[in-house]
Parts: sequence; structure tokens; C-alpha cells
Amino acid sequence: MKSTAIAAAVTLAATANLAHAAYQLNLSSALSAQDPIVQAMEEASQTIAERSDGELTVRVFPNSQLGSDEDVVEQIRSGANVAVLIDAGRLSEYQPELGILSAPYLVEDHSDYDRITSSELYQGWVDSLAESSGLRLLNYNWFQGSRHMLTQELVETPEDLNGIRVRTINSPVWLRTIESMGATPTPLPWSEVYSALQLGAIDGAEAQLTAAEGQNLHEVITHIALTGHIHLMTGLATSEQWYQELPDELRTILDEELRNAGEAASQATVDAQSAVRERMEAEGVTFTEVDVELFRERVAGVYEELGYDQYRDQLTAEE
Repeated sequence: MKSTAIAAAVTLAATANLAHAAYQLNLSSALSAQDPIVQAMEEASQTIAERSDGELTVRVFPNSQLGSDEDVVEQIRSGANVAVLIDAGRLSEYQPELGILSAPYLVEDHSDYDRITSSELYQGWVDSLAESSGLRLLNYNWFQGSRHMLTQELVETPEDLNGIRVRTINSPVWLRTIESMGATPTPLPWSEVYSALQLGAIDGAEAQLTAAEGQNLHEVITHIALTGHIHLMTGLATSEQWYQELPDELRTILDEELRNAGEAASQATVDAQSAVRERMEAEGVTFTEVDVELFRERVAGVYEELGYDQYRDQLTAEE
């Protein structure tokens, strides 16, 4: 209740500060203000204000200031003028098929998502999501990086993960993926990962490098196994009710600028990888190149177990 009250207070404060704008949108992210994703959001907010002559104003709230992603989704479903950066695994609660976008080793490179999100199959899922849950997925082109295993002990094979409690996202595709890789999946809010590692409540986490550095996880882990099990593409979801109430010209500005921001953020994330790794290595973290095929084989059954095999085939057929 306390976190909900804080989130509501922040939202109300933002509303008061932006009272002059005809329309306003608050962007929520669990990432830190230093992350390339959040920085691209900030730049987009300026461009949107300029293009709309102040009619549409966007505020960015990093570090889960508006609440956990799950809490923010509920605000959105109630019609709040909020958008959240979220992965499709979490959205699968409302549109099961979307979960495949967070499935392990779905694509070889994050750029392959352009083909998937341009398909009629994907667009049908997006429209169905809006109709059934009130969640409008504005775009899905925010690449946060490839997910790797961050642990205290050396990990070279799936067997090394046996008994290791690894923090992951609380959705079926994420939980099943980490379990299939050999670890014990432990869902926790992202903001709690550092303390959980520090206190020994978990033994590791799976995350992308930029986000891990943003939370200073290099201070509480010693090894990173480069499994690359999921190329974490994410999107911005907002209220369908709020979105449809926007005038056409403002909707166009919002769509165009947020999509442009996603592309810029994705490239900035790619460009940042080497430097992040160097900084982490300088702090004493050891990076391990693993045989990815060993992990790929372990998670192959996730598609069939969750009913995603048919969707993968359909998406492949639309290439």
C-alpha cells in the first residue's frame, strides 16, 4: 500500500506540473537514469513537446518511481495516462501469444525483431491485446541487450547452474527458460536484485550488461557467463482508452517519435556493450565465453511446453 501511495503521489505531482499541457503521458521504466534506453526517452520527450507545440508533454520516470511494472500495468488498465517499458513475457498474461517474443534463442540478432513486428500475425496480437485488456502496445523496438548469467561461481555449462537461485522476471516464459537452463528461477522486482545478492537471498541473476551496470551488480557478483539466452527486446504499453482519445496529429507524433527513440536507444545499447564489459572487468568481474549450443539444446522444449511452437512456425513462414 505504501509503494502504491508513493506512485500515486508522484503521478499526481507530475500531473500538477504539466497542467498547462492539453495531453500528457508519464513513461515508466525500471532502468536507471543513466541507461541508454532512459536517455533516449528523455530526448524523445523534448522532441514530442517541440513538434506538438506543447500540446503533448511526456515525463520520464526511471528506477520504478511509479511502482513495479506490474503495478504500473494495472494503472494503465484503469485508464491512467501512463506508459511502461515492458517485455512481452509480462504481457502474455493478457495475450498469451505475445510471450513468444521473450522466448529463448528466438532470433539470432535483435534486428530480426523488425521482421516479426512487421508481420500481420504480430499486429493481430497487438490489436487483440488492446481490445481484451485495454493495453495498447505502441511499439516493440527497444533493445535492452542480450541476457547473460551473472553469478558468484563460474558457469561454463548448464550443469554448473544446478541449485543456483537466479533472479528472473515473473512470467511463464522467463521462469521456464531459466529452469530449463538448469537454475532455480527466483522472481524478484529488479530494484531488489542488488540487496538480494548482497544478502545471499539469491545466488545470481540473468540480465543485460547495461542494466546490470546501472544497478551496480558488478559489486555483488564475480562472474558473467555469456549465454545470450534472450535478446531482450521491449516495448511501450499504454492505455488504449487514453491513446484513442489523442487527436490524430498528436497520436502520429507520439508514434513516430517513440519509435525513433526506440531505434536510437537500441543502437546506443549495442554501442555501449564493449565499454560496459571493460568497466566491469576492471572491477574484477570475469567474463566467460560458453558453448551456447549446450544452453540452446536445454531450452528447446520451452516452445512446445508453452504452446509457442506453432507461433514460431507461423512467424518463420512470414519471412
